[in-house]
Amino acid sequence: MVKTPLTAELRTLWQMARGAGRGASHAERLERFYRPQARHYDRFREKLLHGRRELVQLLDPPEGAVVIELGAGTGRNAEYFGERLLDFHHVELVDLCPSLLGEARRRWALQPRVRVIEADAVTYRPQQPADCVYLSYALTMMPAWRAALDNALAMLKPGGLLGIVDFGLPRGDCVADRCACAFWRRWFAHDGVHLDRAHVDTLQQLTETRVLHESTAALPYLPGLRVPYYIHVGRKPLAGDSGR
Repeated sequence: MVKTPLTAELRTLWQMARGAGRGASHAERLERFYRPQARHYDRFREKLLHGRRELVQLLDPPEGAVVIELGAGTGRNAEYFGERLLDFHHVELVDLCPSLLGEARRRWALQPRVRVIEADAVTYRPQQPADCVYLSYALTMMPAWRAALDNALAMLKPGGLLGIVDFGLPRGDCVADRCACAFWRRWFAHDGVHLDRAHVDTLQQLTETRVLHESTAALPYLPGLRVPYYIHVGRKPLAGDSGR
């Protein structure tokens, strides 16, 4: 059967409706969830994962920079650097899911500056300190998200940039906001995505915030629903800096 764009999207929707499942390791859950949709991952996510281009445009690694994406998936986000990528020393795309990394290797097979690496964001360390580390819709999928942030900061040079774009939660405390938080937490947890207000608060504590943009965006095939998301860019404090 030839997969048309519509049948591919229906397959992705079916996989999402089934959910991420339980048991096994985090890596095994990711592979089980994404393997059936890997070849068509990007087509559907273009409509779902907002703010990725904006995040990459906000990042300004210097010439000769080492740039690392944790939870890089298919490697799509690195394309948003455009011609700037040619000025970097190299880019490392790190992920735990073999099926998504297979797509990344196909995408970047002809670009020697891009390295595709199967590893855990919590434990991976590059051979050289990084000038920029970013995560796109990955932090909410990491059970040990705080350890992943600590590791990202550890691999950054002092003064380096940490960029995040991800699903968020309403930050008010009215009844409507509390109900919205409960709804989105339950909705996304089905697919192994765990929303937490502490993500943004922790980023502001760990880095010197340059950008914090919080907004909402439409969901594909669900008219009227708008999902919260945020973009955060922070600088790792220089040695001797006292607080933010």
